[in-house]
Amino acid sequence: MAEKLKMKIPGIVNDNISFIASRFPEAIVEVTIDGKTTHKIDFEVLSQELSDSLAEEKQEKYQFLWPGKKSSITVANAPTSSTLRPLLSKSREFAQTKNLYIEGDNLEVLKVIRETYLGKVKAIYIDPPYNTGNDFVYNDSFETKENEYLKSTGEIDELGNRMVLNSSANGRFHSDWLNLIYPRLKVARDLLTDDGAIFISIDDNEQANMVKICNEIFGESNKIAEFIIIRSEGGGMAKQVVKGHDYLFVYAKNSETFRPLGRPKDVRGKIVEKDGEQYWIQEDWLRKEFGKYGNCHYEEILECKGPEKLREIEIGIKKGDYVLIPKENGMHVVGKLRKLSDDSSKFYSVLKHLSADGVHDLEALGLGDYFDYPKPVKLIKEFIRGITLFTKNQEDIILDFFSGSATTAQAVMELNREDGGNRRFILVQLPEPCDADSPAAKAGFQNLCDVGEERVKRAGDMINSALAEKPVDVGFRVFKLDSTNMKDVYYHPNKLHQASLLETVNNVKDGRNSYDLLFQVLLQLGVDLSTTITESKADGYAYFNVGENYLCASFEAELSDDAVKQIAGLKPVYMVFKDGCFVTDSSNINCEQIIKAISPSTELKVL
Repeated sequence: MAEKLKMKIPGIVNDNISFIASRFPEAIVEVTIDGKTTHKIDFEVLSQELSDSLAEEKQEKYQFLWPGKKSSITVANAPTSSTLRPLLSKSREFAQTKNLYIEGDNLEVLKVIRETYLGKVKAIYIDPPYNTGNDFVYNDSFETKENEYLKSTGEIDELGNRMVLNSSANGRFHSDWLNLIYPRLKVARDLLTDDGAIFISIDDNEQANMVKICNEIFGESNKIAEFIIIRSEGGGMAKQVVKGHDYLFVYAKNSETFRPLGRPKDVRGKIVEKDGEQYWIQEDWLRKEFGKYGNCHYEEILECKGPEKLREIEIGIKKGDYVLIPKENGMHVVGKLRKLSDDSSKFYSVLKHLSADGVHDLEALGLGDYFDYPKPVKLIKEFIRGITLFTKNQEDIILDFFSGSATTAQAVMELNREDGGNRRFILVQLPEPCDADSPAAKAGFQNLCDVGEERVKRAGDMINSALAEKPVDVGFRVFKLDSTNMKDVYYHPNKLHQASLLETVNNVKDGRNSYDLLFQVLLQLGVDLSTTITESKADGYAYFNVGENYLCASFEAELSDDAVKQIAGLKPVYMVFKDGCFVTDSSNINCEQIIKAISPSTELKVL
């Protein structure tokens, strides 16, 4: 029997239970809830197993608490049935790009992509709200009837919670900010590679609390650095002290496997790869080596340095330690390969990146009036370069889930242009409506995502217009967070009644298309959202081929035996169809047998 996809991203609770079960199986018990048997933890048994390491209930202990912390943990761990719907009309180079731009609440988005990008993101950069009293809104639950207008303007969310400015007069001022940040960082940590790190910009309003949160989530031993970023110079108006700096924290997923941040030192030549390591070619090595002989050419080595030196260099060329670089005079100089890791310098804890530079970056793109306090491109480039400097082929994923003005995307694309890397970006931004009187709204932009996407397009055009060699990937697939594509009866079959039985014939919501279904399937199976997708036909029926025969999916209302045979002939890892999509009952029954006969290793799944 083909497995029915749950079309729901699981929470992390089941993973935690499985881990405890692997160590303390006696603490796992079966209980029946609403007629369904499930596994739970017997904390009394677990306490006995850990009796020597448990803190007593009234024992004094160091801990970081605030109103709502327990709920934040629950929210971070909870499953979600939300999905991502592709917006092809807003995307650029959808078919071939590896970059993603996702519109929606970043916590829900992080939970939706958690299974897909678990342990795959090399670096996360975020510039979250600083909690200045007017820079973010929070959910204030209240009773109200559903109002589509308020939803569309962002004044209430899908649950009817009013979006309220976090004013400093609010009694829960710090707690609301902590409840915003904590679950997002908790989920984000799971996405990092073992040698990855998160970079967080913040000012002194919540600097102390950010350290406490990160120490708890990432571990105090994994704190790599606390940078002072000089953002302005000179005097200014202030009640007491003119603030000219912000902070930038770096926390590793695991400090034991994290490689130190590197800054290229004296790297003036071309960067090449050898045996999995990156090297740069030092063209002036020969001049330094020969001293008084000046910049001796390869053809002159025998005369100026003798046969032993010539033999040494010839052996080095064969081994790949030296390379010959042709010059205009028809002769060659000898370049020496130097490891980037040997020639990198450490970061200094005080860096200068002026806010004015971020404004200039946007002005160069004709978007200078649309964002307040944008981060400079060179700031983010410096840290992304630092963590990816020694990465093979530089194919790392860079995530920014408070993307704002989309500076991170431009930083990634510019770095790829400069060193030939293939870094990819994933940006996440809530589509906050533009103020009616703002320059952005007057220019025709409806929300922050529209402006951010335009910034990526203009930056990409600028980058590729200056290239003489291979173009950089400046495209991006746009997605929007939305409720599941499946009707409620799909998730609650035990609550069916006579009137809803007909709805099970088509369990997909109205207005959802085959691309919507495909990407929810990709999320369910943990397939990279940038994977190549082609549309084909088998016996006249449309189907998708994802990742060159990794997954084949058809969401046609009907499928013939011949269509199944043709698709199975590709021998994909997965085949996905809609339940009841076969022309006859016999075809439905034969489907699994057909696939097993043609491609025994293929897994069949149905919606």
